[in-house]
Amino acid sequence: MMQHSHCKRITFLLLLVCLMGAGSSVYGQGRSYIKSVIQRWGDCRNVAITKTNGDLALHQRNAYVSSGIPKGMSDALDKLNDEGELIDDVVLTEDGRYLILYGNNGVIWNDIPYSLERKLREFNDENEVILSVTFNDAGDWVVITTNYYSASDASIQRWLKEGNEEYGMLWSVCITDDACVAVYQTGYRSLGNIPSTLASALRNTNIDVYRLKIAGSSWFFADLDGHFRYNM
Repeated sequence: MMQHSHCKRITFLLLLVCLMGAGSSVYGQGRSYIKSVIQRWGDCRNVAITKTNGDLALHQRNAYVSSGIPKGMSDALDKLNDEGELIDDVVLTEDGRYLILYGNNGVIWNDIPYSLERKLREFNDENEVILSVTFNDAGDWVVITTNYYSASDASIQRWLKEGNEEYGMLWSVCITDDACVAVYQTGYRSLGNIPSTLASALRNTNIDVYRLKIAGSSWFFADLDGHFRYNM
């Protein structure tokens, strides 16, 4: 069930304003283990982090390290790893909903909003390349493709468009149950409770942020080559 209180909070905030080697998978014990593996890798393309429901990190084409993620998600990642597929984007929510974007617009999901499912199918039918997906347990979502971005709500779409007009091309968006961050070519916008350390890092980084994930006070961002910054 969608958490309408969170949905109303995001809408209210929007109205006020009108983140091992290739071919291996590793299971660890907690985020500290994941951090140690990321440090050993030296680069990290993407993560999915939560406050309560597990974390994972992606390396090179499809190697990953995880802790506490849903079994269906880990089974899907293992299968994609075995098949040599590029694992491109991963989303995991506090309620255990997940999505994996892989290969040529391949998508595996569990319990995502129906409107998001329809939009993903629509983009696939139109041969539009899906670059990134983000959603929360309240039913809010954003999809970024090569040529478009689309959101669950007209107010979110307007908010993203305002940033687009001010800061240029939209690179990355992360929506959680209580925050939203959008990163553009020359700047970023945020709603809700984003960590002050993230705001400072985004202002000062020389990384072209392509992936960004947040969970409470924790955050991660990286460019296409896996150069990253995090506070986890």
